[in-house]
Amino acid sequence: MQDILYAVVADAIAALKDGARGVPNILLRDLAAVHPNTAFSDLPEPLRNAIAANVRAAFARLMKEGYTVANSAAAAPPGPPRGGPSPGPTR
Repeated sequence: MQDILYAVVADAIAALKDGARGVPNILLRDLAAVHPNTAFSDLPEPLRNAIAANVRAAFARLMKEGYTVANSAAAAPPGPPRGGPSPGPTR
């Protein structure tokens, strides 16, 4: 998992640098624009593309390593049966 996160951060930094095209002021402006309340759509396009590619790669790697990737509703444990008598001691 650490390898995946390291790769994502390194790719994000590289995407920001590429998006700035070597101009330090643009790089600083893009870095300053990223904060905890930043929406995904507000990020610079090269960074959005890098994040999307890394998420796909991370899920593919996790599935290759044998992890199951599913949404939380599909992964919920089954509940008690509906309808009919409730299971319990009978007399």
